[in-house]
Amino acid sequence: MRSGLDSIWLVLGLLWFLGQCTELQAEESNPILPTSIEISTGEWPPFLGAELPEQGVIARLIRDIFAEAQISVQFTFLPWSRAMHDTVNGKYAATAVWMFADDRAKNFLYSAAVLNEKFVFFYRKSQPFYWQQLTDLQGMIVGGVSGYSYGPNFDAAVKNHIIGLDIVGTVEQNFQRLALGRVDVVAEEISVGYHMLQQRLPDIANSITHHPQPLLVNQSFLLFPKTNPQSEALNLLFNTLLQEFRANGRYDDYFDTLTTAESGSFYQPLQP
Repeated sequence: MRSGLDSIWLVLGLLWFLGQCTELQAEESNPILPTSIEISTGEWPPFLGAELPEQGVIARLIRDIFAEAQISVQFTFLPWSRAMHDTVNGKYAATAVWMFADDRAKNFLYSAAVLNEKFVFFYRKSQPFYWQQLTDLQGMIVGGVSGYSYGPNFDAAVKNHIIGLDIVGTVEQNFQRLALGRVDVVAEEISVGYHMLQQRLPDIANSITHHPQPLLVNQSFLLFPKTNPQSEALNLLFNTLLQEFRANGRYDDYFDTLTTAESGSFYQPLQP
């Protein structure tokens, strides 16, 4: 009889142990998500900016997406390199927004595409500019910003001395040099370029325009550090909600504010 009781207790103990293991596995595969997260980023108006309304259209979009899951978001603005460094070392839940690079994929999970960027060449209206292929820029000096990438084809043209690239630290410096004739054209994302001209450089804004042919059409992503056990769940949640925003048209509403005239007091319109 005692042997039978021992067997029962053994079975009950085994069932309890298996139950605990199942609960632990469920917690590991479905971690409890936080009610608030902090995301690092850099200055990139009108998309991101500490002093912009809603901290920029991308900050507003990301914040609203997580709000659907009752997760509040705080953005911390840093130099871009520090934002990347501190996030990969676990200080922030994510960093926004970055283009794809193989070396980053080693340390981060990439979200679905958050932003479609369009880089164009800006030029002085007094010196008409036309290009169809990068060889058309031979002998010209292109103004660029340190830390930017303008795509592999552009990089190859610079390396092969087809294009002269002269870089500075900020977008503002680049446009000032363009106005003074120190560079022939400036490569810049179209919304970023016009926002800078209207917001910070109104004296030269009317003297500068852009060529409609894109230099680079690119996507940017929210990056979650692989070292954070919650990153996979946060990324899945974000991607699911982002897809819902795209499907129901809410996503497009955020970027309409960049192109409609009445939004000039908000993020500034796309065209001058």
